[in-house]
Amino acid sequence: MTDHVLIFDTTLRDGEQSPGATMTHDEKLEIAEMLDEMGVDIIEAGFPIASEGDFKAVSEIAKRSKDATICGLARANFKDIDRCWEAVKHAESPRIHTFIGTSPLHRAIPNLTMDEMADRIHDCVTRARNLCDNVQWSSMDATRTEWDFLKRTIDIAIKAGATTINIPDTVGYTEPGESADLIRRLIAEVDGADEVIFSTHCHNDLGMATANSLAAVNGGARQIECTINGLGERAGNTALEEVVMAMRVRHDIMPFDTRIDTTKIMAISRRVSTVSGFPVQFNKAIVGKNAFAHESGIHQDGMLKNRETFEVMKPEDVGLAGTSLPLGKHSGRAALRAKLDELGFDLGDNEIKDIFVRFKELADRKKEVYDDDLIALVRINEGAEDHLKLVELKVTCGTGGPAEAVLTMEVDGTRHTVTDTGDGPVDATFKAVRAIHPNQARLELYQVHAVTEGTDAQATVSVRLAEDGRIATGSSADTDTVVASARAYINALNRLLVRLEKTGPGADVKEIRYTDAGE
Repeated sequence: MTDHVLIFDTTLRDGEQSPGATMTHDEKLEIAEMLDEMGVDIIEAGFPIASEGDFKAVSEIAKRSKDATICGLARANFKDIDRCWEAVKHAESPRIHTFIGTSPLHRAIPNLTMDEMADRIHDCVTRARNLCDNVQWSSMDATRTEWDFLKRTIDIAIKAGATTINIPDTVGYTEPGESADLIRRLIAEVDGADEVIFSTHCHNDLGMATANSLAAVNGGARQIECTINGLGERAGNTALEEVVMAMRVRHDIMPFDTRIDTTKIMAISRRVSTVSGFPVQFNKAIVGKNAFAHESGIHQDGMLKNRETFEVMKPEDVGLAGTSLPLGKHSGRAALRAKLDELGFDLGDNEIKDIFVRFKELADRKKEVYDDDLIALVRINEGAEDHLKLVELKVTCGTGGPAEAVLTMEVDGTRHTVTDTGDGPVDATFKAVRAIHPNQARLELYQVHAVTEGTDAQATVSVRLAEDGRIATGSSADTDTVVASARAYINALNRLLVRLEKTGPGADVKEIRYTDAGE
């Protein structure tokens, strides 16, 4: 007999709280739709009280949801809970998720006694349940909370009407044996435990988030809180793709089922990486570039004889193509479309036309265009409106003096050309951009990595900018690293301009960023 484990995805709430990962309104709607289509049971769409932008995103996601329950986060006060309900009430299946920190360290923040906190939990869960039939309560920092008090608070929350009890490892402190034992003991000793679902929410500070989550399920939890790519604050959250594939591959010892369509994993992993600006590490389990790559001679020989020798799952299971269709300068539009379809991109004719032009330009410079090259092409300027546009860039650099950049850029359709110098070609280029489009944006991240191998490899550049409380990430790819840098920088500026229009001057996209809220 198998048990169903609910997948509670918090990429749009806990994942987005990772510094620099803030998403635009449209990006949130897109990711929510992909999560819904993939089969996620509960989508935590945001923190409605945090800002007007967060409220609107949660509300719109609730209206558009098809199958998933839509959840909003609320601190343990009536104002948060009421605002949360206003946002999620439009969903076919809404949920209010309220929380408070119960460990000694977290109790000290609001300076509440145990009795005062117990009263607040009762009142707030009751308030939420009077508004919504589906209420989740979290004991933040549960794994560092005294047993007697943890048990007492959970008992209160259940009696007040909570239908899901979340046991968060907020700072990634626990280990698998302890995680399983804690859930097992709570289910055995808390009154009414058989009437609610116990949930696990683990962070990866000690590298054990996936193991701790699976252990909690073995202990009796039937909901896992997780994010795409393990996105989240500090070392991140439990990765959805890891727990789902672990239960699928090792179904013999973990006889648990989920609703997740695993063939959609790679597509959403890539999209979340793009909109968050957080590249997936090459050796990341399931979705990393090297997860299904084999270079060792012994490994290659074994794979040729029997792929199961060195692969415990098929790449097709997570949405990767099983075979490769090499593309080059002689490839046509039909082959390009087939490959992009294979990679999970659903693109219109005009988008294919634009990408085909860039593909031909790239193919003229490279012998073979790899899958990752195509993914990079699709991502160029993805999600940003072109108020600013790179037209031409010429750079002179070397050992003889400062680098010089001659930049031509369009600003709302009008061309401007400047020449500027700097400490290297990228510095000179960024100064030229600022000369044409003056701004006070602070460069918080500049990251370069090669998409594929060889001296003709495309460079993918990620740039994160911060200005007046707004954060935007831009990325681009080109065989010329400086050109990719310029496009990524301009892409980030375009995103800042879009957010300024939507929120107004000086508005903060995330007015409240409560660290590890609800965990």
